[in-house]
Amino acid sequence: MAIDGGPKEQRFTRGDLSLVYFEHNQPHPDQPSLLFAHCTGFHARVWDRIIEAFPHHHTLALDQRGHGRSDKQLITTWRTFGDDIAALLEHLGLRRVIGIGHSVGGHAMTSAAAISTRIARLVLCDPTIAAPDAYVNPKPRMTGEVHPAANRRRFFSSAQAMHDQLQPKGSYALFEPRMFWDYCQHGLLPAMNGGFTLACPPEVEASVYAASRSNSAIYDSVAAVDRPVMVLRAMSRPGRPGAFDFASSPTWPGLANAFPNGRELHLPDCTHFIPMQMPDRVIEVIADEIAAWTVACP
Repeated sequence: MAIDGGPKEQRFTRGDLSLVYFEHNQPHPDQPSLLFAHCTGFHARVWDRIIEAFPHHHTLALDQRGHGRSDKQLITTWRTFGDDIAALLEHLGLRRVIGIGHSVGGHAMTSAAAISTRIARLVLCDPTIAAPDAYVNPKPRMTGEVHPAANRRRFFSSAQAMHDQLQPKGSYALFEPRMFWDYCQHGLLPAMNGGFTLACPPEVEASVYAASRSNSAIYDSVAAVDRPVMVLRAMSRPGRPGAFDFASSPTWPGLANAFPNGRELHLPDCTHFIPMQMPDRVIEVIADEIAAWTVACP
């Protein structure tokens, strides 16, 4: 179901970067706006299937810097992602926002909520916030040049070709079909010499992973967010603590309790890709948060 004739592609400038977001409807005084932030290597339009469940709400989905249709830039610190979200809300003058973020998008929403009172509640889908000691003198991590993500296939003849090549691999096979198709359909940009190229260049994706312990202030942000926070956490990690294969959760199991007003929904049968694998469950959680906001702010 399409809503509102499809999203409007909007841009705003922060510093020397142009950032893109996709918007449905206009803010309503009696309803919260919903702001969505995606995971590493993905893009704003991966939220379309979930956004369509809220056809009467004002919704925005951000292409984070380096991703989608936003300007490309290597990432050196994850704190920048949160600063971008806070700047967007200030730019738009929005209040009464429910922030929904997945993976690095959830990390970014946490950082943003710590510096912006415009965010009233958070829904964090496996927000890639590791245990506190992971940010104390973190071990050197792979650089963007040598991270395996830098070697991803970059060019495809079509979205269908991307779909067919990736679908059997890893967690992609568990994505709901519509979610996976949106990932492919909107995850490519026209290439200069024909065909299409990934909207998130492999070197940018690699730089995000390499900088995953860069935000040493994330637990200061966690402590500062006194609004309601719902953490959806995927299956626990087997084996050694440093391993991460996207099947399991990179989120510290104690995270929800570290928020002053945090709660957790543990999904032990779900991979890290919670929105893609269980979109209807995410929709239910967002609907519950909207209802709770309505009770708290009649």
